[in-house]
Amino acid sequence: MNKVTEEELKTIKDQQKKTNDILLELGFLSTREHALLHEIADINKQVEKTKLELEQKYGEVNVHIETGEITEIETPMETVETDG
Repeated sequence: MNKVTEEELKTIKDQQKKTNDILLELGFLSTREHALLHEIADINKQVEKTKLELEQKYGEVNVHIETGEITEIETPMETVETDG
């Protein structure tokens, strides 16, 4: 029966191990990505809840993230068309 050399077999095994290690690491990364996406979705829900609470307390305002200063959100006045 013909065989590859020991050196060739070692090369094949090393390459297969590296491939398996990379695939395993990719699986871990994919799982971590999935968990982080769930985490950011939860944080976004918390942000929306906080926005609603602040809006109920202060009205529609912007909050300066560094100082906590609030300013009202200006809405453009509607123009009324008149025939003239």
